[in-house]
Amino acid sequence: MLLVCPAGNLPGLIAAVDAGADAVYLGFRDQTNARAFAGLNFGDADLRAGVAYAQARGRKVYVALNTYPGPSRVAQWQGAVDRAAEFGADAIIAADAGLLAYAARTHPRLDRHLSVQGSATTQAALSWYHEHFGISRAVLPRVLSVQQVERICEQSPVPLEVFAFGSLCIMVEGRCQLSSYVTGQSPNRHGVCSPASFVRWEDHADGSRTVRLNSVLLDVYASGEAAGYPTVCKGRFVVGGETFHALEEPTSLNTLSLLPRLRSAGVAALKIEGRQRSSAYIRTVTRVWREAIDRLRQDADRWRELPEWNAALSAHAEGHQTTLGPYHRSWH
Repeated sequence: MLLVCPAGNLPGLIAAVDAGADAVYLGFRDQTNARAFAGLNFGDADLRAGVAYAQARGRKVYVALNTYPGPSRVAQWQGAVDRAAEFGADAIIAADAGLLAYAARTHPRLDRHLSVQGSATTQAALSWYHEHFGISRAVLPRVLSVQQVERICEQSPVPLEVFAFGSLCIMVEGRCQLSSYVTGQSPNRHGVCSPASFVRWEDHADGSRTVRLNSVLLDVYASGEAAGYPTVCKGRFVVGGETFHALEEPTSLNTLSLLPRLRSAGVAALKIEGRQRSSAYIRTVTRVWREAIDRLRQDADRWRELPEWNAALSAHAEGHQTTLGPYHRSWH
Protein backbone atom coordinates (compact mmCIF):
# COMPACT_ATOMS: atom_id res chain seq x y z
CA MET A 1 0.00 0.00 0.00
CA LEU A 2 1.23 3.46 -0.92
CA LEU A 3 1.26 6.20 1.71
CA VAL A 4 -0.14 9.48 0.35
CA CYS A 5 0.47 12.50 2.58
CA PRO A 6 -0.57 16.17 2.58
CA ALA A 7 1.53 19.28 2.04
CA GLY A 8 0.24 22.81 2.49
CA ASN A 9 3.61 24.37 1.71
CA LEU A 10 7.18 23.47 0.77
CA PRO A 11 8.32 22.70 4.37
CA GLY A 12 5.32 20.38 4.68
CA LEU A 13 6.27 18.57 1.47
CA ILE A 14 9.84 18.12 2.65
CA ALA A 15 8.60 16.85 6.02
CA ALA A 16 6.32 14.30 4.34
CA VAL A 17 8.99 13.04 1.96
CA ASP A 18 11.65 12.81 4.67
CA ALA A 19 9.26 10.94 6.99
CA GLY A 20 8.49 8.30 4.37
CA ALA A 21 5.55 9.36 2.20
CA ASP A 22 5.36 7.56 -1.15
CA ALA A 23 3.45 10.50 -2.63
CA VAL A 24 2.52 14.02 -1.58
CA TYR A 25 -0.62 15.89 -2.63
CA LEU A 26 -0.83 19.68 -2.77
CA GLY A 27 -2.70 22.56 -4.37
CA PHE A 28 -2.19 25.86 -6.17
CA ARG A 29 -2.81 29.22 -4.48
CA ASP A 30 -6.30 29.63 -5.92
CA GLN A 31 -9.79 28.16 -5.76
CA THR A 32 -8.96 25.15 -7.93
CA ASN A 33 -8.25 23.20 -4.74
CA ALA A 34 -10.42 22.64 -1.69
CA ARG A 35 -7.97 24.16 0.78
CA ALA A 36 -7.73 27.64 -0.73
CA PHE A 37 -7.04 30.12 2.03
CA ALA A 38 -4.38 32.64 2.94
CA GLY A 39 -0.90 31.36 3.77
CA LEU A 40 -1.42 27.93 2.28
CA ASN A 41 -0.57 26.14 -0.97
CA PHE A 42 2.08 26.47 -3.66
CA GLY A 43 3.27 29.22 -5.97
CA ASP A 44 5.22 28.36 -9.09
CA ALA A 45 8.71 28.51 -7.56
CA ASP A 46 7.81 26.35 -4.55
CA LEU A 47 5.99 23.84 -6.74
CA ARG A 48 8.99 23.43 -9.02
CA ALA A 49 11.24 22.99 -6.00
CA GLY A 50 8.82 20.55 -4.36
CA VAL A 51 8.43 18.38 -7.45
CA ALA A 52 12.20 18.27 -7.88
CA TYR A 53 12.76 17.38 -4.20
CA ALA A 54 10.18 14.59 -4.20
CA GLN A 55 11.02 13.04 -7.56
CA ALA A 56 14.76 13.09 -6.86
CA ARG A 57 13.98 10.74 -3.97
CA GLY A 58 11.69 8.48 -5.94
CA ARG A 59 8.45 9.97 -4.58
CA LYS A 60 5.46 11.35 -6.48
CA VAL A 61 3.53 14.61 -6.42
CA TYR A 62 -0.21 14.86 -7.00
CA VAL A 63 -1.88 18.23 -7.65
CA ALA A 64 -5.37 18.53 -6.15
CA LEU A 65 -7.73 20.25 -8.62
CA ASN A 66 -10.67 18.86 -6.70
CA THR A 67 -13.17 21.73 -6.72
CA TYR A 68 -15.93 22.45 -9.21
CA PRO A 69 -15.47 25.47 -11.48
CA GLY A 70 -18.29 27.93 -11.96
CA PRO A 71 -19.63 28.30 -15.51
CA SER A 72 -17.59 31.45 -16.15
CA ARG A 73 -14.32 30.11 -14.74
CA VAL A 74 -13.73 26.85 -16.60
CA ALA A 75 -10.66 28.27 -18.33
CA GLN A 76 -8.95 28.87 -14.97
CA TRP A 77 -9.36 25.23 -13.98
CA GLN A 78 -8.14 24.07 -17.39
CA GLY A 79 -5.14 26.35 -16.98
CA ALA A 80 -4.41 24.66 -13.65
CA VAL A 81 -4.28 21.28 -15.43
CA ASP A 82 -1.81 22.78 -17.91
CA ARG A 83 0.34 24.10 -15.04
CA ALA A 84 0.36 20.73 -13.27
CA ALA A 85 1.59 19.08 -16.46
CA GLU A 86 4.14 21.83 -17.10
CA PHE A 87 5.66 21.51 -13.62
CA GLY A 88 6.03 17.75 -13.97
CA ALA A 89 3.39 16.56 -11.50
CA ASP A 90 2.78 12.81 -11.54
CA ALA A 91 -1.01 13.09 -11.37
CA ILE A 92 -3.94 15.40 -10.81
CA ILE A 93 -6.78 14.69 -8.39
CA ALA A 94 -10.05 15.93 -9.90
CA ALA A 95 -13.80 15.45 -9.57
CA ASP A 96 -15.38 17.59 -12.29
CA ALA A 97 -16.18 15.49 -15.39
CA GLY A 98 -15.43 18.36 -17.75
CA LEU A 99 -12.02 18.92 -16.19
CA LEU A 100 -11.18 15.21 -16.35
CA ALA A 101 -12.18 15.20 -20.02
CA TYR A 102 -9.95 18.20 -20.71
CA ALA A 103 -7.00 16.57 -18.93
CA ALA A 104 -7.46 13.28 -20.78
CA ARG A 105 -7.63 15.09 -24.12
CA THR A 106 -4.79 17.58 -23.69
CA HIS A 107 -2.37 15.79 -21.35
CA PRO A 108 -2.94 12.04 -21.81
CA ARG A 109 0.36 11.15 -20.10
CA LEU A 110 -0.64 12.96 -16.89
CA ASP A 111 -2.31 10.44 -14.57
CA ARG A 112 -5.85 11.27 -13.49
CA HIS A 113 -7.11 10.31 -10.03
CA LEU A 114 -10.79 10.64 -9.22
CA SER A 115 -11.17 12.86 -6.16
CA VAL A 116 -13.15 11.84 -3.11
CA GLN A 117 -15.48 14.68 -4.11
CA GLY A 118 -16.49 12.64 -7.15
CA SER A 119 -18.40 10.46 -4.66
CA ALA A 120 -17.98 7.24 -6.66
CA THR A 121 -19.04 4.36 -4.42
CA THR A 122 -20.02 1.60 -6.88
CA GLN A 123 -18.38 -0.52 -9.55
CA ALA A 124 -20.67 1.07 -12.15
CA ALA A 125 -19.61 4.62 -11.23
CA LEU A 126 -15.92 3.74 -11.15
CA SER A 127 -16.18 1.96 -14.50
CA TRP A 128 -17.85 5.02 -16.03
CA TYR A 129 -15.04 7.34 -14.94
CA HIS A 130 -12.45 4.80 -16.09
CA GLU A 131 -14.02 4.29 -19.53
CA HIS A 132 -14.68 7.97 -20.24
CA PHE A 133 -11.65 9.67 -18.67
CA GLY A 134 -9.06 6.94 -18.18
CA ILE A 135 -8.69 7.44 -14.43
CA SER A 136 -5.87 5.37 -12.94
CA ARG A 137 -7.03 5.61 -9.31
CA ALA A 138 -10.09 6.64 -7.32
CA VAL A 139 -10.34 7.98 -3.78
CA LEU A 140 -13.32 6.52 -1.90
CA PRO A 141 -15.53 8.81 0.21
CA ARG A 142 -15.30 8.61 4.01
CA VAL A 143 -18.88 7.38 4.37
CA LEU A 144 -18.38 3.67 3.66
CA SER A 145 -18.18 0.77 6.09
CA VAL A 146 -15.15 -1.50 5.86
CA GLN A 147 -17.41 -4.22 4.40
CA GLN A 148 -18.44 -1.85 1.61
CA VAL A 149 -14.81 -0.95 0.94
CA GLU A 150 -13.97 -4.64 0.64
CA ARG A 151 -16.76 -5.29 -1.85
CA ILE A 152 -15.84 -2.28 -4.00
CA CYS A 153 -12.18 -3.39 -4.04
CA GLU A 154 -13.30 -6.75 -5.42
CA GLN A 155 -15.19 -5.11 -8.29
CA SER A 156 -13.30 -1.91 -9.09
CA PRO A 157 -11.61 -1.55 -12.50
CA VAL A 158 -9.00 0.81 -10.99
CA PRO A 159 -6.84 0.84 -7.84
CA LEU A 160 -8.52 2.46 -4.85
CA GLU A 161 -7.31 4.94 -2.25
CA VAL A 162 -8.97 5.39 1.15
CA PHE A 163 -8.59 7.94 3.92
CA ALA A 164 -6.58 6.49 6.79
CA PHE A 165 -6.18 9.39 9.23
CA GLY A 166 -7.38 12.96 9.71
CA SER A 167 -10.48 15.10 9.93
CA LEU A 168 -13.89 13.67 9.14
CA CYS A 169 -16.69 15.28 7.17
CA ILE A 170 -20.32 14.28 7.73
CA MET A 171 -21.42 16.01 4.53
CA VAL A 172 -20.80 15.03 0.91
CA GLU A 173 -17.04 15.51 1.10
CA GLY A 174 -16.53 19.24 1.28
CA ARG A 175 -19.86 20.42 -0.10
CA CYS A 176 -21.33 21.45 3.24
CA GLN A 177 -24.66 23.25 3.25
CA LEU A 178 -24.35 24.08 6.96
CA SER A 179 -21.27 26.22 6.43
CA SER A 180 -22.67 27.84 3.28
CA TYR A 181 -25.91 28.68 5.10
CA VAL A 182 -24.10 30.40 7.97
CA THR A 183 -21.39 32.24 6.00
CA GLY A 184 -22.78 32.55 2.49
CA GLN A 185 -19.56 31.05 1.12
CA SER A 186 -18.87 27.63 -0.35
CA PRO A 187 -16.30 25.71 1.69
CA ASN A 188 -15.52 23.82 -1.49
CA ARG A 189 -13.97 26.85 -3.21
CA HIS A 190 -13.11 29.04 -0.23
CA GLY A 191 -10.95 26.36 1.29
CA VAL A 192 -12.30 26.01 4.79
CA CYS A 193 -15.55 25.25 6.63
CA SER A 194 -15.14 28.31 8.84
CA PRO A 195 -13.41 31.20 7.02
CA ALA A 196 -11.36 33.21 9.50
CA SER A 197 -13.18 36.45 8.65
CA PHE A 198 -16.41 34.97 10.03
CA VAL A 199 -14.97 33.51 13.27
CA ARG A 200 -15.51 35.55 16.45
CA TRP A 201 -13.84 34.55 19.73
CA GLU A 202 -14.72 36.28 23.00
CA ASP A 203 -12.98 35.83 26.36
CA HIS A 204 -15.00 36.28 29.56
CA ALA A 205 -14.11 37.32 33.11
CA ASP A 206 -14.70 33.81 34.50
CA GLY A 207 -12.15 32.34 32.09
CA SER A 208 -14.69 30.88 29.70
CA ARG A 209 -14.64 31.53 25.95
CA THR A 210 -17.39 31.69 23.35
CA VAL A 211 -16.97 31.24 19.61
CA ARG A 212 -19.36 32.29 16.88
CA LEU A 213 -19.38 31.72 13.16
CA ASN A 214 -20.89 34.87 11.71
CA SER A 215 -23.70 35.46 14.25
CA VAL A 216 -24.27 31.80 15.15
CA LEU A 217 -23.05 30.66 18.59
CA LEU A 218 -21.14 27.41 18.08
CA ASP A 219 -19.71 26.68 21.51
CA VAL A 220 -18.92 27.88 25.02
CA TYR A 221 -15.67 26.56 26.50
CA ALA A 222 -15.12 26.45 30.25
CA SER A 223 -11.96 27.88 31.76
CA GLY A 224 -9.05 25.62 30.83
CA GLU A 225 -11.09 23.54 28.39
CA ALA A 226 -9.35 22.85 25.07
CA ALA A 227 -11.02 24.71 22.22
CA GLY A 228 -11.40 22.93 18.90
CA TYR A 229 -11.56 24.25 15.36
CA PRO A 230 -14.97 26.03 15.18
CA THR A 231 -17.24 24.38 12.62
CA VAL A 232 -21.02 24.15 12.62
CA CYS A 233 -21.06 20.35 12.52
CA LYS A 234 -18.80 20.11 15.60
CA GLY A 235 -20.51 22.75 17.71
CA ARG A 236 -22.56 22.07 20.83
CA PHE A 237 -26.27 22.67 20.61
CA VAL A 238 -29.26 22.60 22.94
CA VAL A 239 -31.48 19.70 21.89
CA GLY A 240 -34.36 18.53 24.06
CA GLY A 241 -33.03 20.53 27.00
CA GLU A 242 -29.54 18.99 26.80
CA THR A 243 -26.39 20.61 25.46
CA PHE A 244 -24.08 18.32 23.51
CA HIS A 245 -22.35 17.69 20.18
CA ALA A 246 -25.57 16.95 18.34
CA LEU A 247 -24.04 16.30 14.91
CA GLU A 248 -20.42 15.26 15.39
CA GLU A 249 -17.79 15.40 18.12
CA PRO A 250 -14.38 16.98 17.51
CA THR A 251 -12.49 13.82 16.61
CA SER A 252 -10.21 12.44 13.89
CA LEU A 253 -10.45 9.32 11.79
CA ASN A 254 -7.84 6.68 12.65
CA THR A 255 -7.94 3.37 10.76
CA LEU A 256 -4.68 1.98 12.13
CA SER A 257 -6.48 -1.02 13.65
CA LEU A 258 -7.90 -1.85 10.20
CA LEU A 259 -4.57 -1.80 8.42
CA PRO A 260 -4.29 -5.60 7.87
CA ARG A 261 -7.90 -5.76 6.70
CA LEU A 262 -7.47 -2.89 4.25
CA ARG A 263 -4.35 -4.54 2.88
CA SER A 264 -6.14 -7.86 2.46
CA ALA A 265 -9.00 -6.10 0.70
CA GLY A 266 -6.59 -4.83 -1.92
CA VAL A 267 -6.59 -1.11 -1.06
CA ALA A 268 -3.82 0.45 -3.14
CA ALA A 269 -3.14 3.63 -1.21
CA LEU A 270 -3.76 5.16 2.20
CA LYS A 271 -4.40 8.90 2.41
CA ILE A 272 -3.57 11.19 5.31
CA GLU A 273 -5.80 14.28 5.56
CA GLY A 274 -4.39 17.65 6.62
CA ARG A 275 -2.92 20.05 4.08
CA GLN A 276 -3.95 22.83 6.45
CA ARG A 277 -1.99 21.29 9.31
CA SER A 278 1.56 22.01 10.50
CA SER A 279 4.79 20.37 9.38
CA ALA A 280 5.00 18.77 12.85
CA TYR A 281 1.63 17.08 12.26
CA ILE A 282 2.70 15.90 8.81
CA ARG A 283 6.05 14.61 10.05
CA THR A 284 4.64 12.71 13.04
CA VAL A 285 1.64 11.17 11.31
CA THR A 286 3.65 10.16 8.24
CA ARG A 287 6.35 8.56 10.37
CA VAL A 288 3.80 6.50 12.34
CA TRP A 289 2.01 5.23 9.25
CA ARG A 290 5.29 4.51 7.44
CA GLU A 291 6.43 2.29 10.29
CA ALA A 292 3.06 0.55 10.58
CA ILE A 293 2.86 -0.21 6.85
CA ASP A 294 6.46 -1.42 6.70
CA ARG A 295 6.03 -3.73 9.68
CA LEU A 296 2.87 -5.19 8.16
CA ARG A 297 4.66 -5.86 4.89
CA GLN A 298 7.61 -7.48 6.64
CA ASP A 299 5.65 -9.79 8.96
CA ALA A 300 1.87 -9.73 8.53
CA ASP A 301 1.26 -12.70 10.85
CA ARG A 302 2.80 -11.00 13.88
CA TRP A 303 1.72 -7.44 13.14
CA ARG A 304 -0.09 -5.57 15.90
CA GLU A 305 -0.81 -1.97 16.81
CA LEU A 306 1.74 -0.42 19.08
CA PRO A 307 0.49 1.83 21.90
CA GLU A 308 3.04 4.49 21.06
CA TRP A 309 1.64 4.77 17.53
CA ASN A 310 -1.84 5.61 18.74
CA ALA A 311 -0.50 7.91 21.43
CA ALA A 312 1.37 9.92 18.79
CA LEU A 313 -1.65 10.05 16.50
CA SER A 314 -4.05 11.06 19.28
CA ALA A 315 -1.78 13.96 20.21
CA HIS A 316 -2.40 15.38 16.73
CA ALA A 317 -6.10 14.48 16.50
CA GLU A 318 -9.04 16.86 16.85
CA GLY A 319 -10.11 16.89 20.47
CA HIS A 320 -7.17 14.52 21.12
CA GLN A 321 -9.49 11.62 20.33
CA THR A 322 -9.90 9.30 17.35
CA THR A 323 -12.61 7.15 15.83
CA LEU A 324 -13.12 4.57 13.10
CA GLY A 325 -16.03 6.70 11.90
CA PRO A 326 -18.27 5.00 9.33
CA TYR A 327 -15.75 2.19 8.84
CA HIS A 328 -17.03 0.31 11.89
CA ARG A 329 -20.78 0.76 11.47
CA SER A 330 -22.94 -2.31 10.93
CA TRP A 331 -25.62 -0.59 8.86
CA HIS A 332 -25.21 0.38 5.19
